[in-house]
Amino acid sequence: MANSQNNNAFIFLISTIIFLLCMIDLGFGEIRYSIPEELEYGTPVGNIAEDLGLNVRQLSARQCRLVPVDGRQYLEVNLESGVLFVYERMDREQLCAQTLTCIIVFQIIIDSPLEMYRGEVEILDINDNSPSFPESDILLQMAESIAPGSRFPLESALDPDVGTNTVTSYNLSPNEHFSLKVQTREDNSKVAELLLQKPLDRERLSSFQLVLIAVDGGTPQRSGTIQININLLDINDNAPVFEHEVYRASLVENASPGTLVIRINAVDLDQGTNAELKYSFINLVSRRVGELFSLDPETGEIRVEELLDFEEENRYELDVQAVDNGSPAIAGHSKVLIKLIDVNDNAPEVKLTSFTSKVPEDAVPGTVVALIDVMDRDSGANGKVHCQVPKEFPFKIQSSLNYHYKLITSGLLDRETTPLYNIPILAWDSGSPPLSSNKTIQISVSDINDNAPRFARPAYTVYVMENNAPGVSIFAVTAFDPDLDQNSYVSYSFTGNLQESPAYINLKLNSMNGTIYALRSFDYEQVKNFQIQVQARDAGVPPLSNSVTLNVIILDQNDNAPVIISPSAQSGLAAVEIVPQSAALGYLVTKIIATDADSGQNARLSYQIVQSSDPTLFTVASNSGEIRTTRSMLEQDGTTHSLVISVRDNGQPSLSSTATIFFSILANVSEKTSESGNLVSTPGYSPDLNLYLIAAFGSTSFIFLVTIVLLVGVKCKQDRDSVSRSWSPVCCCRRRNSKDAFSRAREPAGTLNYSGTGQTIPFPETYHYTVCLSPESSKSDFLFLKPCNPHLPIQDLNIYQDVTSYSSYLNGLAYSYLY
Repeated sequence: MANSQNNNAFIFLISTIIFLLCMIDLGFGEIRYSIPEELEYGTPVGNIAEDLGLNVRQLSARQCRLVPVDGRQYLEVNLESGVLFVYERMDREQLCAQTLTCIIVFQIIIDSPLEMYRGEVEILDINDNSPSFPESDILLQMAESIAPGSRFPLESALDPDVGTNTVTSYNLSPNEHFSLKVQTREDNSKVAELLLQKPLDRERLSSFQLVLIAVDGGTPQRSGTIQININLLDINDNAPVFEHEVYRASLVENASPGTLVIRINAVDLDQGTNAELKYSFINLVSRRVGELFSLDPETGEIRVEELLDFEEENRYELDVQAVDNGSPAIAGHSKVLIKLIDVNDNAPEVKLTSFTSKVPEDAVPGTVVALIDVMDRDSGANGKVHCQVPKEFPFKIQSSLNYHYKLITSGLLDRETTPLYNIPILAWDSGSPPLSSNKTIQISVSDINDNAPRFARPAYTVYVMENNAPGVSIFAVTAFDPDLDQNSYVSYSFTGNLQESPAYINLKLNSMNGTIYALRSFDYEQVKNFQIQVQARDAGVPPLSNSVTLNVIILDQNDNAPVIISPSAQSGLAAVEIVPQSAALGYLVTKIIATDADSGQNARLSYQIVQSSDPTLFTVASNSGEIRTTRSMLEQDGTTHSLVISVRDNGQPSLSSTATIFFSILANVSEKTSESGNLVSTPGYSPDLNLYLIAAFGSTSFIFLVTIVLLVGVKCKQDRDSVSRSWSPVCCCRRRNSKDAFSRAREPAGTLNYSGTGQTIPFPETYHYTVCLSPESSKSDFLFLKPCNPHLPIQDLNIYQDVTSYSSYLNGLAYSYLY
């Protein structure tokens, strides 16, 4: 009871001293403590917050945790105070057996940001075990003739403690014949041998009972005892002798069973059966060693029985003996030291301590993703490990501490290119050949809004047929956003100045799917094309957008019939054209000028006669609309003729308009005058009434012609730009704006209204016409208005035809005077 109290007091004293003298290593993020074994739960070990310079208040917020390396939780940390305390009682003998230094390794991991520290706690041995012997007694037989100085190995006491707490000395009960010799092995263990000091006399004393005491070096000391029984025999007085006092051998680990380790040999100077020897292990050899090796009793060969592991034990010490066949038998003793050679038979082990399964794609290079431990049980170069990640991954391994690594980002991440990484962590040692292992870590890349919606084209061309049904879809735009979730949700809208473009008023856009609807029908004759801007915008924060241009082209339909501009009817009557009776074959009587508000093939016009009073007299050109005579005028031809002309476009279906033209055949005025002159010069001839009418008509025409020449001359003088360029002795030309000429139409500027069609046709601002009069006009075209430029465009021909119609009207008046 007193001994137990003394032990408890000693343990408390040792604990107090160790806590006061505990060493803390702060270099490179490591801390180290030393504590005695067998401490109770809750015993403080140290304050990691103070020793590591951490903020105690942030330990809980940053999720500080203790991670043991060997998997068992012997220690724990108080997050409120930062104190490291004993979580489970530690028996040093169970943890580390006979290892001199017993260290428990742990890691302190703190998140946000991720940090790691290494800690070691050395478990110090206390003298809590007494030495003990495997057997209850030792039996020795000795020949009485054995010489003084002979030695007899004794069984060693076992003490699970280490250092000074293990067996340090042996004592023998007092006697006059035997003493004790204690030797120290290479592993500092003590071995006792019984030494004969004085000759034995069996007749005097046939047996001895001695007590062997094993004492450890602890405070207080502990001890164990065993009884030695010695019997004296009176025969065989020579003991076997080995060739070597100590045999040494080297053996590679993982040697196959049956491999020869060494062969021992002993010699006995006796003869006969007293010299016959048998080899065996003595009781000093542990049971485990006896399982790993075998000793042939006849040959002395020591062989491997089971696979050896350098990482478990790297050297063995075997105690052997050779016993002769004498009576009594005598034994000789020797030692066999076996050293194992390490081979590279352990691949590195990759252990994932902590890692983040998701990394944002905008993570900067150097972001810590995982903490990794790589260990190799081999030693030397075989245990030196290397670790890396394949170069094609935007990650790399960074060494943190010994055998501790960080997996960090080494490049920019793009979720749209690679959303998931299966990263192989490759580890290999420096052995020959090297061994390797790998561990795959799966890391996903989280999305950020770094991509604006993209259209398939920079611009689209949309074709829409005019007269489309209102509310029908005309086109659909689609933009693709490679981002994820709400960053990829796209909405559509019109952009640009909506007030300046009336096209937006006629359109509606579905913001969800990009479908564009026409709210009204399009009219090609009003709007032929327009542009709109469509914007695609995602739902990210902040949102990103992109725009595309739509060129909308209205396609023409044949929805307008041709409009006949010239010759035009007067006061609702059919047009009247005057044809001189002297017109020859191919004479251009007039020209049908028509227009069509459509375009392309829908505005391509053709002309044909659908009704004629004399089919043999006139013909119309199908493409130009020119009406010409097909033959010369005959006296028997009537004085009036009529044509019904059809103007048809080339649309599908084709649309047409008709015009009725009356032709008046007028006799040649100059010929009539000549004939009347001849009649006057003839004596006795009386002119008839026709001669007076012709004279009256000629006088009227001459007066009208002179009046027009005077008016045109006055106008030419008023126009400074045209006088120098247009005036001549025989012709005065005046270029005027067409709208001035047709002011009688009383339409808004820039338009012409054609009666009977109900349409208003745009009139070109740059159009001009010229009035030309010549001395020969009385013979050919009476008061005809001709263009100064022979290459007038079709619009100018319209004006020419209207003026021609007006001249025909004047000729018709003159014709009415004649008849």
